[in-house]
Amino acid sequence: MKHLLLGIVILTLSGCFGEEDRIYTVDELMTDEVLLAKITSECRNNPGALRQTPNCQNAEAADWKLRLERMNRALGG
Repeated sequence: MKHLLLGIVILTLSGCFGEEDRIYTVDELMTDEVLLAKITSECRNNPGALRQTPNCQNAEAADWKLRLERMNRALGG
């Protein structure tokens, strides 16, 4: 009975830690623009709660870097 209860607790807790808890780096977000758009959208829809989270800050930095790269390419740099 103890083992069954322990197994249930472990399975329940493992469901709490998924991909949403993962913190993405700026480089990861720059290479995956779909993920960047998703995170940026979530952050803009709830800035009061999410603005200071690591993923929102990294998404903002990645978006800025991508914009600068595009601007440099457009200007021939």
